[in-house]
Amino acid sequence: MPYTPHIERHFTASEVVRDVVIGMSDGLTVPFALAAGLTGAAATTHIIVTAGLAEIAAGSIAMGLGGYLAAKSDAEHYAKEREREKREVAEIPHEEMREVAEVFQSYGLTEAETRPIVEALRRQPKQWIDFMMRFELGLEKPDPKRALVSALTIGGAYAAGGFVPLAPYIATNNVSRALLFSIAVTVVTLFIFGFVKGRFTGMKPIRSALQTAFIGSVAAGAAFLIARLISE
Repeated sequence: MPYTPHIERHFTASEVVRDVVIGMSDGLTVPFALAAGLTGAAATTHIIVTAGLAEIAAGSIAMGLGGYLAAKSDAEHYAKEREREKREVAEIPHEEMREVAEVFQSYGLTEAETRPIVEALRRQPKQWIDFMMRFELGLEKPDPKRALVSALTIGGAYAAGGFVPLAPYIATNNVSRALLFSIAVTVVTLFIFGFVKGRFTGMKPIRSALQTAFIGSVAAGAAFLIARLISE
Protein backbone atom coordinates (compact mmCIF):
# COMPACT_ATOMS: atom_id res chain seq x y z
CA MET A 1 0.00 0.00 0.00
CA PRO A 2 1.59 3.34 -1.04
CA TYR A 3 2.59 5.64 1.80
CA THR A 4 1.24 9.15 1.71
CA PRO A 5 3.19 11.52 3.95
CA HIS A 6 1.14 13.45 6.45
CA ILE A 7 1.62 17.16 5.90
CA GLU A 8 0.41 19.47 8.63
CA ARG A 9 -0.46 22.99 7.62
CA HIS A 10 -0.41 25.20 10.66
CA PHE A 11 -0.11 28.92 10.52
CA THR A 12 1.01 31.05 13.40
CA ALA A 13 0.81 34.75 12.72
CA SER A 14 4.33 36.07 12.86
CA GLU A 15 5.29 39.16 14.80
CA VAL A 16 5.76 41.06 11.53
CA VAL A 17 2.23 40.19 10.41
CA ARG A 18 0.92 41.31 13.78
CA ASP A 19 2.75 44.62 13.46
CA VAL A 20 1.37 45.17 9.95
CA VAL A 21 -2.15 44.51 11.25
CA ILE A 22 -1.68 46.97 14.12
CA GLY A 23 -0.23 49.71 11.94
CA MET A 24 -2.52 49.27 8.94
CA SER A 25 -5.70 49.04 11.02
CA ASP A 26 -5.04 52.35 12.75
CA GLY A 27 -3.59 53.92 9.60
CA LEU A 28 -6.75 53.26 7.63
CA THR A 29 -9.17 54.19 10.40
CA VAL A 30 -7.76 57.30 12.12
CA PRO A 31 -6.94 59.46 9.05
CA PHE A 32 -10.23 58.31 7.50
CA ALA A 33 -12.13 59.53 10.56
CA LEU A 34 -10.11 62.77 10.62
CA ALA A 35 -10.77 63.54 6.95
CA ALA A 36 -14.47 62.76 7.32
CA GLY A 37 -14.69 64.88 10.46
CA LEU A 38 -13.02 67.87 8.80
CA THR A 39 -15.32 67.45 5.80
CA GLY A 40 -18.26 67.58 8.17
CA ALA A 41 -16.87 70.82 9.57
CA ALA A 42 -16.84 72.27 6.02
CA ALA A 43 -13.04 72.47 5.80
CA THR A 44 -11.31 72.93 2.45
CA THR A 45 -9.35 70.15 0.78
CA HIS A 46 -6.14 72.08 1.48
CA ILE A 47 -6.84 72.08 5.21
CA ILE A 48 -7.90 68.43 5.16
CA VAL A 49 -4.77 67.34 3.28
CA THR A 50 -2.50 69.41 5.52
CA ALA A 51 -4.11 68.07 8.70
CA GLY A 52 -4.12 64.56 7.28
CA LEU A 53 -0.44 64.59 6.40
CA ALA A 54 0.42 65.98 9.84
CA GLU A 55 -1.67 63.26 11.48
CA ILE A 56 -0.06 60.53 9.38
CA ALA A 57 3.42 61.77 10.29
CA ALA A 58 2.60 62.08 13.99
CA GLY A 59 0.69 58.81 14.06
CA SER A 60 3.45 56.87 12.30
CA ILE A 61 6.06 58.15 14.75
CA ALA A 62 3.87 57.53 17.79
CA MET A 63 2.84 54.04 16.69
CA GLY A 64 6.39 53.11 15.68
CA LEU A 65 7.77 54.38 18.98
CA GLY A 66 5.12 52.42 20.84
CA GLY A 67 6.11 49.24 19.01
CA TYR A 68 9.79 49.89 19.71
CA LEU A 69 9.24 50.43 23.43
CA ALA A 70 6.98 47.37 23.70
CA ALA A 71 9.58 45.14 22.02
CA LYS A 72 12.37 46.56 24.20
CA SER A 73 10.25 45.97 27.28
CA ASP A 74 9.70 42.33 26.25
CA ALA A 75 13.44 41.84 25.74
CA GLU A 76 14.29 43.38 29.11
CA HIS A 77 11.64 41.28 30.83
CA TYR A 78 12.99 38.10 29.23
CA ALA A 79 16.57 38.92 30.24
CA LYS A 80 15.52 39.65 33.82
CA GLU A 81 13.50 36.44 34.15
CA ARG A 82 16.28 34.36 32.59
CA GLU A 83 18.81 35.75 35.06
CA ARG A 84 16.45 34.85 37.90
CA GLU A 85 16.01 31.29 36.58
CA LYS A 86 19.79 30.93 36.19
CA ARG A 87 20.27 31.98 39.81
CA GLU A 88 17.57 29.60 41.08
CA VAL A 89 19.00 26.65 39.12
CA ALA A 90 22.37 27.28 40.79
CA GLU A 91 21.06 28.02 44.31
CA ILE A 92 17.95 25.84 44.70
CA PRO A 93 18.29 23.05 42.10
CA HIS A 94 15.99 20.60 43.94
CA GLU A 95 13.12 23.11 43.90
CA GLU A 96 13.67 23.72 40.20
CA MET A 97 13.76 19.95 39.57
CA ARG A 98 10.41 19.64 41.32
CA GLU A 99 8.98 22.35 39.07
CA VAL A 100 10.25 20.53 35.96
CA ALA A 101 8.61 17.33 37.17
CA GLU A 102 5.34 19.18 37.74
CA VAL A 103 5.39 20.45 34.15
CA PHE A 104 5.66 16.92 32.76
CA GLN A 105 3.18 15.51 35.26
CA SER A 106 0.66 18.11 34.12
CA TYR A 107 0.77 16.30 30.74
CA GLY A 108 -0.07 12.96 32.40
CA LEU A 109 3.40 11.50 32.97
CA THR A 110 4.00 9.66 36.22
CA GLU A 111 6.69 10.53 38.75
CA ALA A 112 8.72 7.49 37.65
CA GLU A 113 8.51 8.55 34.00
CA THR A 114 9.56 12.13 34.70
CA ARG A 115 12.55 11.27 36.92
CA PRO A 116 15.04 10.36 34.12
CA ILE A 117 13.98 13.42 32.11
CA VAL A 118 14.55 15.70 35.09
CA GLU A 119 17.95 14.12 35.77
CA ALA A 120 18.95 14.54 32.13
CA LEU A 121 18.02 18.23 32.19
CA ARG A 122 19.94 18.72 35.43
CA ARG A 123 23.15 17.70 33.63
CA GLN A 124 22.59 20.43 31.01
CA PRO A 125 22.12 23.75 32.85
CA LYS A 126 21.64 25.88 29.72
CA GLN A 127 18.95 23.59 28.28
CA TRP A 128 17.41 23.37 31.75
CA ILE A 129 17.07 27.14 31.93
CA ASP A 130 15.72 27.22 28.36
CA PHE A 131 13.11 24.66 29.35
CA MET A 132 12.04 26.64 32.42
CA MET A 133 11.79 29.85 30.44
CA ARG A 134 9.55 28.28 27.82
CA PHE A 135 7.41 25.82 29.75
CA GLU A 136 7.27 27.30 33.25
CA LEU A 137 7.14 30.99 32.36
CA GLY A 138 5.85 30.74 28.79
CA LEU A 139 8.53 33.11 27.46
CA GLU A 140 10.31 32.85 24.10
CA LYS A 141 13.69 34.44 23.51
CA PRO A 142 13.07 37.69 21.60
CA ASP A 143 14.92 38.59 18.43
CA PRO A 144 17.55 41.26 19.28
CA LYS A 145 16.51 43.19 16.13
CA ARG A 146 12.84 42.94 17.03
CA ALA A 147 12.45 46.47 18.46
CA LEU A 148 13.73 48.28 15.36
CA VAL A 149 11.87 46.00 12.94
CA SER A 150 8.65 46.43 14.92
CA ALA A 151 8.97 50.22 14.93
CA LEU A 152 9.61 50.42 11.18
CA THR A 153 6.88 47.91 10.33
CA ILE A 154 4.15 49.53 12.43
CA GLY A 155 5.12 53.05 11.40
CA GLY A 156 5.35 52.13 7.72
CA ALA A 157 2.05 50.24 7.75
CA TYR A 158 0.35 53.18 9.46
CA ALA A 159 1.65 55.62 6.82
CA ALA A 160 0.65 53.31 3.96
CA GLY A 161 -2.84 52.92 5.35
CA GLY A 162 -3.19 56.63 6.09
CA PHE A 163 -2.66 57.71 2.49
CA VAL A 164 -5.61 55.62 1.27
CA PRO A 165 -8.41 57.83 2.66
CA LEU A 166 -6.38 60.99 2.06
CA ALA A 167 -5.61 60.33 -1.62
CA PRO A 168 -9.00 61.55 -2.98
CA TYR A 169 -8.56 64.88 -1.18
CA ILE A 170 -5.14 65.25 -2.82
CA ALA A 171 -6.57 64.42 -6.25
CA THR A 172 -9.52 66.85 -6.26
CA ASN A 173 -10.53 70.22 -4.82
CA ASN A 174 -14.18 69.21 -4.54
CA VAL A 175 -14.64 68.28 -0.87
CA SER A 176 -17.96 66.47 -1.31
CA ARG A 177 -16.64 64.40 -4.22
CA ALA A 178 -13.42 63.67 -2.34
CA LEU A 179 -15.43 62.44 0.66
CA LEU A 180 -17.46 60.04 -1.48
CA PHE A 181 -14.34 58.67 -3.17
CA SER A 182 -12.56 58.47 0.19
CA ILE A 183 -15.43 56.46 1.68
CA ALA A 184 -15.56 54.09 -1.28
CA VAL A 185 -11.81 53.54 -1.51
CA THR A 186 -11.31 53.19 2.24
CA VAL A 187 -14.23 50.81 2.82
CA VAL A 188 -13.05 48.59 -0.03
CA THR A 189 -9.49 48.69 1.31
CA LEU A 190 -10.69 47.93 4.83
CA PHE A 191 -12.68 44.98 3.48
CA ILE A 192 -9.70 43.61 1.52
CA PHE A 193 -7.34 44.21 4.44
CA GLY A 194 -9.75 42.51 6.84
CA PHE A 195 -10.05 39.53 4.49
CA VAL A 196 -6.26 39.15 4.19
CA LYS A 197 -5.89 39.64 7.94
CA GLY A 198 -8.39 36.87 8.55
CA ARG A 199 -6.47 34.49 6.27
CA PHE A 200 -3.22 35.19 8.12
CA THR A 201 -4.58 35.11 11.66
CA GLY A 202 -6.84 32.08 11.33
CA MET A 203 -10.09 34.04 11.65
CA LYS A 204 -12.85 33.47 9.07
CA PRO A 205 -11.83 35.83 6.22
CA ILE A 206 -15.32 37.11 5.38
CA ARG A 207 -16.15 37.74 9.02
CA SER A 208 -12.82 39.53 9.53
CA ALA A 209 -13.39 41.63 6.38
CA LEU A 210 -16.90 42.69 7.41
CA GLN A 211 -15.81 43.42 10.98
CA THR A 212 -12.85 45.55 9.89
CA ALA A 213 -14.88 47.50 7.33
CA PHE A 214 -17.69 48.04 9.83
CA ILE A 215 -15.42 49.37 12.59
CA GLY A 216 -13.66 51.77 10.22
CA SER A 217 -16.95 53.01 8.81
CA VAL A 218 -18.45 53.59 12.25
CA ALA A 219 -15.37 55.55 13.37
CA ALA A 220 -15.47 57.79 10.30
CA GLY A 221 -19.24 58.22 10.48
CA ALA A 222 -19.08 59.22 14.12
CA ALA A 223 -16.32 61.76 13.45
CA PHE A 224 -18.27 63.23 10.50
CA LEU A 225 -21.49 63.61 12.51
CA ILE A 226 -19.78 65.11 15.57
CA ALA A 227 -17.91 67.63 13.43
CA ARG A 228 -21.12 68.51 11.53
CA LEU A 229 -23.03 69.06 14.78
CA ILE A 230 -20.28 71.21 16.27
CA SER A 231 -19.92 73.35 13.16
CA GLU A 232 -23.64 74.14 12.92
